[in-house]
Formats: sequence, C-alpha cells, structure tokens
Amino acid sequence: MSLVFRRAIVVGASSGIGAEIARQLDADGCAVALLGRREDELNKVAAAITSSGRGSAIVKKHDVTHTDTVPALLDELVKQLGGLDLLVYASGIMFTPGEGEYDFAQDRAQIEVNLIGGMAWTNPVCAMFEAQRSGTIVGISSIAGERGRRTFPGYSTSKAAFTTWLEGLRNKASRYGVNVVTVKPGFVDTPMTTAIERKPMVIPASKAAELILSAAKGGGSPSVFVPGQWWLVAMILRHIPSFLFRKLSI
Repeated sequence: MSLVFRRAIVVGASSGIGAEIARQLDADGCAVALLGRREDELNKVAAAITSSGRGSAIVKKHDVTHTDTVPALLDELVKQLGGLDLLVYASGIMFTPGEGEYDFAQDRAQIEVNLIGGMAWTNPVCAMFEAQRSGTIVGISSIAGERGRRTFPGYSTSKAAFTTWLEGLRNKASRYGVNVVTVKPGFVDTPMTTAIERKPMVIPASKAAELILSAAKGGGSPSVFVPGQWWLVAMILRHIPSFLFRKLSI
C-alpha cells in the first residue's frame, strides 16, 4: 500500500529539488515546513503554495551548519505541524575546483552541508520515528558519490559518505517501521548544475521530485537512482579499474 504523507519537513527547500518536492507534497495535501538559508526564496516557494489554494507552508530560515539549533527547531516544527511523518534532507552545495586548485575551506564546507547537516537532522528524526514505529526519511545523495571524481573530489566524498550514513540508518531502524530512502540523482536542471557544460540524461527538478516521492511512498527503504537508468551508469563506473578511472576527465 502506498504511503501517504500529511506532515513534512523539507530541509533545503529554497530552490531546486527541495522546492519541487515541497510543492508536490502540498499538492497532495501535505502540510509542509520549508527550511533553508535564503529566506526570500523560501517565501517565494511558500507564496506559490498559498496561491495554489491548497494550503500554506511554514517558513523557517535555517543554516544546516548550525547543528546545535536542530533539536529545538525540530521540536518547534513538530508542534506546529501537529506531528511528523516525512523528513526530506535536500540541502547541498557543490564546488568544482579548477585544475591545480586545492581548497580545503570549500571541501570542508561541502562536508558540513552535505553530510554533517544531514546527520544532524536525520539522527533525531530517526529516533522519533523509531519511537512512533513509523515515518519516512529521504536523503538526497548523488551518483557522484559512486567514485572519487577528479572534477569535484570534495563533493563526491560528501555524497559517498551520506550514502553510507543513510544505509547505516536503514539497517538500524527499518526493522522498527522507519522507511529510509536514499536518492542518487544523475543530472538535474537546478541552480547547482547551471555551470556544468555536459549534462547527459538531464531532467527537470519537477520530474526528479516526482520520481523521488514515488520511491518514498512505496516504502521498503529503497536506495534508488533518479532516473532509474543511472543504475547502469553506476554499475559501469564501479567496475572501471582505478588506473583507468584516474585518466578520465570526469
């Protein structure tokens, strides 16, 4: 039976996949809390939701690197929503260094946003869902995490680690009715990917959101590629010997 979401928190809802997921959740009748650093952009998403006539959204400005604020903010939002059955962690940043460029500050920022922020949110929510014996966590990882990429080593590292973290949560909590969904998108047309010249099999954020929510509603704690054909690409990437992979310009 397909899961129905009625109260959701979307972390990273100001643009891209997160914003589209929020819009589609609202269209399904779900009350949504929108979180992100760019309050103006969050308000635009909320305004679109309100103008649709289907509902309204809670807007909270939040920097995911401020991990100490997560427990209190989570409690506040759960009270405002009247409960929680879905968390989507869609926050992410990507830095593409130039040839010969090594920037620890940028790499660290990617780890803090893409991984540590995700851990800070999914940990307490997973505990909450385990206690109530139900709930869904969706984490947006990336196909970039399948191998260490010369074009963005920090980003691929952060996504590989987030994939492993979500798998650990799945193995720990799925037996208690918690649905942990790992999403590995390929190229999605979002502000993050604007500067990337070659984007094979690119899809709009609205389609990515549709596929992600479909996977989440199916239950069973899946790990999915979005769209599905990226699975074959991932299988190929995983089996390229390291001495050959390092010669590729990807």
